[in-house]
This record gives sequence, structure tokens and C-alpha cells, in this order.
Amino acid sequence: MNKMSSITKSTHEKGAYQLLRAMGPGLLMAAAAIGASHLVASTRAGAEFGWQLAWVILVVNVIKYPFFAAGARYTVATGESLLQGYYNQGIGYLVLFTLLNAVAAVASTAGVAMLTAAMLTLFIPLSIDILALIVLISSLALIILGHYRLLDKLSKFIMFGLTLMTLTAAAMALNIPPVMNSDFVAVSPWQWANIGFLVAMMGWMPAPIEVSVWNSLWLIEKQKQMPISKKQALLDFNIGYVLTIILALVFLSLGTLVMYGTNEHFSDSGALFANQLIELYSDVMGGESRYLIGAVALLCIFSTTVTVIDGYSRSLAESWQLLTHHSKDQHKTVGLTRIMLSVSVLSLFIILFFQGALLPLLEFVMILAFITTVVYAALNFNLMISKQLAAEDRYGPLMTIWSWLGILYFVGFSVLFIYWKFFQ
Repeated sequence: MNKMSSITKSTHEKGAYQLLRAMGPGLLMAAAAIGASHLVASTRAGAEFGWQLAWVILVVNVIKYPFFAAGARYTVATGESLLQGYYNQGIGYLVLFTLLNAVAAVASTAGVAMLTAAMLTLFIPLSIDILALIVLISSLALIILGHYRLLDKLSKFIMFGLTLMTLTAAAMALNIPPVMNSDFVAVSPWQWANIGFLVAMMGWMPAPIEVSVWNSLWLIEKQKQMPISKKQALLDFNIGYVLTIILALVFLSLGTLVMYGTNEHFSDSGALFANQLIELYSDVMGGESRYLIGAVALLCIFSTTVTVIDGYSRSLAESWQLLTHHSKDQHKTVGLTRIMLSVSVLSLFIILFFQGALLPLLEFVMILAFITTVVYAALNFNLMISKQLAAEDRYGPLMTIWSWLGILYFVGFSVLFIYWKFFQ
């Protein structure tokens, strides 16, 4: 009996170890997502509107689920990336994705690199422009020298540390006295003046939908290291996705509990914003924790910068390889590095143009992400109901209805934003 019990225990331990090893692409996706959307948009939503936008954050995350899940589902079913799937449906689909992706790559890299540089100002007394250059060079060195294996290992530690620290801060914030000023007047987010912020918040919540392509490419890289079953791939994705939703609500709670009602607002300046963000944490956890919290926040956003550069560049390189029929060896050794360098240089020009104005840059990038969301959503949905997949791997009635509701949601808010921006 003891022998059977030992065998069963050993089997469970081995299964748990294999599952932990198989995890990676989903956590990398979470590392990419938990950056500007959480540190900036969620916290700012709580600071300015309290709990009023909690349901919006939850809804937009749930609505985007089928389109993000397509990355893991399609790749584990076919062994191909989403990009190969677009190409198989017609070269026009891949060309459309590549053009939009190229614009998003530069804009998003600029946004997260400037945010990382802003966090660095807490430790290094240099201008944001110089620090952004340091961030980009460091990120490129890490990716080029470490490759996917290093990113895969780092993501587990980063997500564990960030989750633990953020949940601890939120739990402590529940015990602090109310901060609401006596003369504070609550503002409703449902006013025309706030449409831009709402759309921006939803654009990167939990991340732009093109991140599903990165998940697909990272899963292929992971499969080169070890066999990944369908169950493991979907569990890895779901854990990463649920984690992004939970932390989005946790960051909202921090903004609500510590800043809402104080009549304070986040500054547009990157350096001032970083200082306000860390003050938010240290007010809850104590002044002596300031630099520890700053280091964790910096690690969080730096990991986002690294994964953003890697994900966008990898997807652009793969698209180029498919469109030009270059060999994969040539694509890996030359094309990927060149694209990373090009994206980083162009991003630096955007950072210099905005001259340290972090929030306007991030808002621009997030709005751009939301406006293009419907295109990426349609591409993924079209692929998941196509005959390229076996019948059992296609989206069924539930996921189909879910996807159509999401597409209608994106179209509706996009039309509303265009009307507000140009006619209201």
C-alpha cells in the first residue's frame, strides 16, 4: 500500500513538474500585458473614477478572450503560427496584418520604453531621452544574447514577484483610513470629455490583440524545447490571461484606495508620473519600501519592454519571411536582428518628439491599439472558424457568439470615438 502511495505521489509530482516546465508562452503574454495598461490605465482609472470602471475592465478583458485564445488554440492544433494561418487564407490578410503591425510595433515600443525610462528616473538622475536609449540598448542585448530561453525563464520569476508585491500592497491598502477630501465631488466617467480615456484604457486592456500572434510564435519556440499538449498549452494561456485580469482589478483598487477623492491627478510628465506611482505604493507599505517597490515596478515594465520588442519584431520577421519566401535560417540570423534595431531606432525618434510627455504618448498608442482591434479580432475569428482547422478545433456556437459580440463591441466604441474626436 505504501509502495502504491509512493508511486502515485511520484507520478503527481512529475506531472506538476512537467506542467511547470510547459508553462511559458502564456506567462510571457502576461508579462507583456501587465505594463502600461495596468500600471498606468488601471491605476489612473481608480485614482480618477474610483470603482466606477471596474466592470468595464472586467468586460473588455472577457470580450477579448476568444481573440487572444486563438493564438494558443490554432498553433497547438496545427503546429503553425497565426501568421501562417493568415497567409494560408490569402496573402492580403497577411499584408494587412503586417502593415498595421509595423505601425503598432514602433508606437508601442516607444510607449513602454518611455515608461521604463520614467521608472528609471527614480534611481538614475538622467533625462528620460537618455534613459530610454539605455533601456532600448539593454533590451536588445538581452533578447539577442539570451534568445527565447532566457525570456521564458525570466517571465516566471517576474510574474511571481510582481503578483506577490501587488497583492500585498492591495491587502495593506484595505486597512488604511479613507483619503477622500471633504470638498471632493465625484466625477462620472460617462461624459463626452472622457471618451478618449475610456477608449485608450480598453485598447491595451489586457493588451493589444496582436499579442495573440506573439503567443503563437512563443508556443512554437517552446515546442522546440519540449512537446506541449493541447491541455498544457491552453492551461498555460488561461493562467496567464486570468492573472492579467486579476492584477488589472488590483491596480484599479490601489488607485481607488490611495488616490481617489484626494483631488490629485497623475502628471503628464514621465518623471513626475513615476514618482506619483511609487508614492501610491509607499504611502500604503511605508516610506522605507519606496525603492523596493520602485525596483519591482521597474522590473515589471522592463519585462514588458523586452517582450514587446521581441514579440513585435518576431512577428514582423516571420511575416517578412512568409511574404518573401526567404529561408527560415536567414530570417532568424539576420532579419530578426535588423527588424529589432529598426523598430528601436524609430521608437527613439517618437520618444524624442514627445519630449518626456508620457501620458499623451501612452494615450495615443492605446487609442491606436483600440481602433485597430476590430481588424485583428476579425482576422483571428475568421481563422478559428475556417476549414483550415479540424472540426473539433474550430470555434463552436458559444465561442462564435462570444466573438461576434466582441466585434460589435469594438465597432461600436470605435464609431463613438471617431464621432467624439472629429464631430463633437
